[in-house]
Amino acid sequence: MNILSNWLRSYVPNIAVDDHQLADDLTLRGIAVEGVHDLGAGNGHLFEMDITTNRVDAMNHYGIAREAATIYNLPLTSLDISLPVATSHAKPFSVAIEAPELCGRFTARVLRGVTIAPSTGRVAEYFALLGSKPISNAVDASNCVLQGMGHPTHAFDLDKIEGGIVVRLARKGEKLKLLDGTERTLEADDLVVADHVKALGLAGVMGGWDSMITSETKNILVESAWFDPASVRRSARRHGLHTDASHRFERGADFNACAVANALVAKLILASGGLVEGELVDVVVPAIAAKTAARPPIALSVAQVQRHLGATLDDRSGRSAITGELVSQYLTALGCTLQPSQPGSFNVQLPSWRLDLGREIDLVEEVARVYGYNRFANTLPTALPVVARPLAAAESAVRTRLLAFGYSEAISSSFASEADGDMYALKQRGVVALENPLSDEARLLRPSLTPGMLAMLAHNLNRDVREVRLFEQGAIFTGSAVEVVESSTLSLGLTGDLPATRLHGVKDAGIFELKGVIESLLSLFAASPDSLSTSAANGLTFSPEAPAWIEPGRGATALVNGNAIATFGELAAAEREARKLRQPVYLAEIDAEALYRLPLRRATARELSRFQAVERDFSFTFSDAVQWRTIAEAVDALAIPELIRVAPVEVFRDAKAASVPAGHYALLLRCVFQSQERTLREEDLAQWSARLIAVLSSLGGLIRV
Repeated sequence: MNILSNWLRSYVPNIAVDDHQLADDLTLRGIAVEGVHDLGAGNGHLFEMDITTNRVDAMNHYGIAREAATIYNLPLTSLDISLPVATSHAKPFSVAIEAPELCGRFTARVLRGVTIAPSTGRVAEYFALLGSKPISNAVDASNCVLQGMGHPTHAFDLDKIEGGIVVRLARKGEKLKLLDGTERTLEADDLVVADHVKALGLAGVMGGWDSMITSETKNILVESAWFDPASVRRSARRHGLHTDASHRFERGADFNACAVANALVAKLILASGGLVEGELVDVVVPAIAAKTAARPPIALSVAQVQRHLGATLDDRSGRSAITGELVSQYLTALGCTLQPSQPGSFNVQLPSWRLDLGREIDLVEEVARVYGYNRFANTLPTALPVVARPLAAAESAVRTRLLAFGYSEAISSSFASEADGDMYALKQRGVVALENPLSDEARLLRPSLTPGMLAMLAHNLNRDVREVRLFEQGAIFTGSAVEVVESSTLSLGLTGDLPATRLHGVKDAGIFELKGVIESLLSLFAASPDSLSTSAANGLTFSPEAPAWIEPGRGATALVNGNAIATFGELAAAEREARKLRQPVYLAEIDAEALYRLPLRRATARELSRFQAVERDFSFTFSDAVQWRTIAEAVDALAIPELIRVAPVEVFRDAKAASVPAGHYALLLRCVFQSQERTLREEDLAQWSARLIAVLSSLGGLIRV
């Protein structure tokens, strides 16, 4: 919502700080100002506010002004609700509440001889600064009061009301045309404001078309009421409406604000002419008043406040700066009434506009909030020291990277069956059997995360989720029942209709995705402390060896400095059929224990070149025996500083051996050159291209024409 600093200052005129400091001070007290915009000389600033849903009392200028007055210990200007002397009227306007559990209070005031005209003066000025569209002085008065002190009101054309006002439940199927021009079919639990013949408006949400203010209106009924939050929320959701009024009623309006808001609206309308007829009609439901405006007081101990909040930066000689006088000052300024009950304790009567307060701890939080969280000492409980886990940073880095790749974190059972132990456990490590297993499917502590991952993938597939990406970080257990060895492992699971690319076909998409994910995870770590700031995972190689649960020829093992760190590939067909999985599944299991022993890389940055990059493509035919790693190392050995990136763009094999010989593949290689110091010349590019062609030819590559 938008708030005008000049409007705030009209309620607290002696604020000494500037608007930017005011915004900062409010934000530190939980009344968040997300943006401050200069409105020009003399107009102050526009505050973009983010008010939490429990603070409906602060969704207006007066509520925020109350916060400012509390912060700076300044008086808050009272709202002027004085009205001209009412003309006598023998019979008060008729108001009846037939649904007392849903409408706790209804106020009505009759104005006669009013003049409907465009808004002028302060209302027009504020609306212009807020960017609000003016309609007429009567309608703008309701909107201005809503912005000013926060309570919704409504103005009816009195001459269109037949009989009096009745607040009742709608009749099922009853029709009501609203101010937005739409006709709504009401349900039996919709609360309406009606006359003796028809519905006039959807209570707490929007007024009706048939009783709206027009340029011909001469007599007005000003309404201000309290409606049940659940009832308003239900009707607003059912009819797809969200209005400024419903936003506030749904969160709990101020029961005692009805008469004040009514008077403020009437005062603004009468500024253009007119008379007040009769006294304010104010119908109150005592049971609702008791639950909102007359809640029982709360006992508050200053010692408890000090105990909960702890040391402050202003404490002196072992005495807390949070004194009884300060507690009384803060809570009184916020609208509470404090009565001393015994030394160091108060009975606190809560204000009607703070329905979010209900317990002693709520008052303690209010004291802390107004005092300023930044003014409390940074201390930790001595009995419960907080120590960061050694692997927390590494686990967080891996988790963040996997989430970025679209993998969702999952948690599986810590148990496994004997069949899973036979298939997925490493024989040399042993398995841990339970003495009293819960079932045959839980006879072992899991020796691998893979069985649990397969169960979670199957769970998704059996519920028609065709594309699934999951990961799990957890412990596995090996050894024996006598000596259990617990170690960290990371499991990845992937299945779905994965698209082909220029580098691989649909059949291989899952394998290469897992390979890329593993390479990316390993790039977060350095193979040695000497390579902390390099950009690639040093010492990473791949071996075609894979465990029995991987389909032969469809998986590999990743090694760092010759030591196995991950296994990945397509689940064996026999295992997939045994688990009744309807589509190919791709799995990876990473030795997190070994991975996290590697140091995390330090993020490095370099200045971007101001000079244009140049791309050159090279098309070669290579024997299948020439792997990409060999090509990458050969190109890297050229040590051309301006060669900033080398990447395969397309790999092509010809099954008919027409354009590419059998046992060979065609590789389209893209090289990007860029200098930090100058624009590259054609002769430079020609020289580097010749060197690239020479080194690729030395590997047995043939240039494709």
